[in-house]
Amino acid sequence: MSRIGTESAFDVLVRARALEAQGKDIIHLEIGEPDFPTPQHIVDAGKKALDEGWTHYGPSQGLPELREAIAEYISTTRGITVSPANVCVTPGGKPIIFFPILALLGPGDEAIYPNPGFPIYESMIRVSGATAVPVPLVEERGFSFDLNVFRKSLTSRTKMVILNSPHNPTGGMIPPEDIAAIADEVRGRDLVVLSDEIYSRIVYGNQPPVSITTLPGMLEKTIILDGFSKTYAMTGWRMGYGVMPGFLVDPVNKLMVNSNSCTASFTQRAGIAALRGPQDCVTAMVEEFARRRDAFCAGLNDIPGWRCAIPGGAFYAFANVKALGRGSKEIADSLLADAGVACLNGAGFGEFGEGYIRFSYANSYENLMRAVERIKAWSVRR
Repeated sequence: MSRIGTESAFDVLVRARALEAQGKDIIHLEIGEPDFPTPQHIVDAGKKALDEGWTHYGPSQGLPELREAIAEYISTTRGITVSPANVCVTPGGKPIIFFPILALLGPGDEAIYPNPGFPIYESMIRVSGATAVPVPLVEERGFSFDLNVFRKSLTSRTKMVILNSPHNPTGGMIPPEDIAAIADEVRGRDLVVLSDEIYSRIVYGNQPPVSITTLPGMLEKTIILDGFSKTYAMTGWRMGYGVMPGFLVDPVNKLMVNSNSCTASFTQRAGIAALRGPQDCVTAMVEEFARRRDAFCAGLNDIPGWRCAIPGGAFYAFANVKALGRGSKEIADSLLADAGVACLNGAGFGEFGEGYIRFSYANSYENLMRAVERIKAWSVRR
């Protein structure tokens, strides 16, 4: 337990709720979940499944029909050939981080992960007893890896490389040439790539993210992590999945049996409706996120001392506040307490996040504009 970490977003949410209980108006830009309702056809499928009796145990690996739908979806969206036999369905995406790390890593091993990055990467690596090796993301490179540091970080002990594109907390995307360079470095090594593609549908512009699985020799040594939470606004339904090499399926299933038994059956039926039903709900959500992104980032960039790169995906703005001359935590704490804007300290995502503040623009356009005005007023007062 001394090696396990947590997510600062939930800590800030508790503090923000406590302030609201005291009567303070808080604009919530800390939690990374779509503020849209789950699309109605998905909700209807979940209700229908309950009425039809999908309320009992299912296979640990996931319902066969859902695994078939996932295999078809991944094959189509990534341009690769995936079998349902390589799909494991889990209650949320985090088990596809936790289970492969437990199965593959131990003392003496090393795992490379992006920093700043989703805090659970480092936490789970440390829980396994392996050494967590951070590689910095560089703002000037669109928050992609410093490839020179990446190359130097690879050793004979490296057993896993974690990629995340689009990326939490920066909203950055790894460009195709960087994906190709990473593949060239790891292809001949005895390691597995964990490619966290949970934000793969939330991208802006015509250039979709490139999955490393599309490159020669990489599908058989890569785990794709994806799910329903972000794409279909289904965070509370708790359903994710991994597409993985055959040798990992049995270990992941064993860990499912020992921890969760299975993913809830009725939510899996809703997942089938999500993948095989209309997708215009996703398009509309992403279009609204793009509108919010443009206005919110422009507003931040108009404030002296603030600099915010325009993210290519996800729904996060990672603002550079180094010019303010104060620590990220101090700034985030003050924005919550004094301006009523809940946001996250960039250093909560790793040491290379210091000097940045993460905002989730998964809130209404009106609230985002109110937040900009509050941040502007706070900056003047400081």
